[in-house]
Amino acid sequence: MQTLKESIVEILVKSKRISQEQLEKAIQLQKQKQIPLRRVLIEHKIISEEELLSLLSEQLYIPTLHLTKFKFDPEIIKLIPERMATQYSVIGLSRMGNTLTVAMSDPLNIFALDDLKTVTGCDIDTVLSSEEEISKAIDAQYHLETKDMQQILDENSVVHPDLGQEDVELLKQEDLELTSVLRESEKAPIVKLVDLILTQALKKRASDIHIEPEEDILRIRYRIDGSLHDVFRIPKINQNAIIARVKIISNLDITENRVPQDGRFKVRFEAQEVDFRVSGLPTTFGQKFVLRLLDKSNLTIGLDKLGFSPDPARVFKEAITKPFGMILVTGPTGSGKSTTLYSVLNQLNTPERNIITIEDPVEYQIEGITQLQVKPDIGLDFASGLRSLLRQSPDVIMIGEIRDSETADIAIKAALTGQLLFSTLHTNDAISSITRLIDMGIEPFLVASSLVMLCAQRLARKICLKCRKPIEIPKDFLEGIGFKEKTVFYKAEGCKYCNNSGFYGRIAILEAIIVDDAMREMIIKKKSLDEIKEYAVTKCNMHTLREDAFLKVKEEMTTLDEALRITTEG
Repeated sequence: MQTLKESIVEILVKSKRISQEQLEKAIQLQKQKQIPLRRVLIEHKIISEEELLSLLSEQLYIPTLHLTKFKFDPEIIKLIPERMATQYSVIGLSRMGNTLTVAMSDPLNIFALDDLKTVTGCDIDTVLSSEEEISKAIDAQYHLETKDMQQILDENSVVHPDLGQEDVELLKQEDLELTSVLRESEKAPIVKLVDLILTQALKKRASDIHIEPEEDILRIRYRIDGSLHDVFRIPKINQNAIIARVKIISNLDITENRVPQDGRFKVRFEAQEVDFRVSGLPTTFGQKFVLRLLDKSNLTIGLDKLGFSPDPARVFKEAITKPFGMILVTGPTGSGKSTTLYSVLNQLNTPERNIITIEDPVEYQIEGITQLQVKPDIGLDFASGLRSLLRQSPDVIMIGEIRDSETADIAIKAALTGQLLFSTLHTNDAISSITRLIDMGIEPFLVASSLVMLCAQRLARKICLKCRKPIEIPKDFLEGIGFKEKTVFYKAEGCKYCNNSGFYGRIAILEAIIVDDAMREMIIKKKSLDEIKEYAVTKCNMHTLREDAFLKVKEEMTTLDEALRITTEG
């Protein structure tokens, strides 16, 4: 029986897809590097992986299968040990009677086929998939951490190595009266399981933990670098105890399941204190909780280390030296606006300044800053709270978000009467803040007089440096999107280091503009948004979000696809 290498050589010779010279060069490289011939052919772009798989499929009469969207069955996955799956680049797909269908990158490996048959006790049927897709599928399926959660719950006397005082320590836990559900939630396995969920989230750099009741299971997902990932699937019988445990440590009412709830708690992890903001929502199958991780260490790094490009950073630094006026940071939810504003406030937080914030909710609690939590149920909204805090003689004010005309009106007047005021808006770009405020009923001359700086922000995923691969981008496509600089482009591949996402961490994309006298005149004269933006770009050298994103691509920090995904034209 032919080996895969011999089959590839025969196919390439027959199809005349590559020259004899290219083939000999590839075989020579394969001998030098001691790696499979197919990998040499693909890495040196002698033939694409898609085309090679297609040719192999025709020659071997084995169908191909793309695994990226294949829905795997955990019971089938368990039939093949992880060690064997990794060794032979194979993963189980389905079972029909005594026949197990597997995806393999080398379906001619008779040793692998014999071992699979011995271990599984099944006849083996194969389909052909790329080595890369199989590797990603193995990492995703075997490391999903859904592994035998019931075993963790049953092991009353066994301490999980990832748990304990050394990893995560709850701070200031309140003593509460025990109920039957509460007693269940205090049992060692439940406590260990919740600790495991928190610890793994911190280790994996998650920004949110989603605890989601479904019909048959309790699903746990982490948001890492902006994307959600399945982590645990916990038996439904443990749902109430786990949710009760989360409520206990968050100081929430464990008897209330019908209305949304909000709470918070702190943990100490690897000598750092991390706040968790907790939000509960009643759903069809029970209360869903989202725990947002708020790491205070991110706030002390200052503007210089937030990852801003030089021009927007310079504009920001100039704006915060102003004694009064309004600074607006815009962008969608999850674009890093709060982290940016808190970092600025932390920088301004000196004994001679009275800094007051009004927020919904208070995300980070900072020593030396007076922070006010909005409570609409008792009539304490942004507008009424802002009126009250203005009587506290503040030097710097931060409003969590300007949501209505009343809040906007008071904020504008505060900015005009001697306070430096920071706030956020939900707009697509920086200049759109002007029309948003005018649409709220604020007179153009008041908008023009109060604004100091406008800023729009997005978060781009940083490409993983351990697995990125260079790619060619067609010149006509680059010209079409206005990318002019000569650049080495990379694509996100995925590896164990980055959880197979191809990205590791995020970086801020920013456009910022100081509002000068000429722009104020344009606002008062009700010039169009396009005219004001053209002035900002051409006369004030404002870098748009897309231009700043392209700069990050040029600096090899992210991919072109990511830059296009998070920005719009202009």
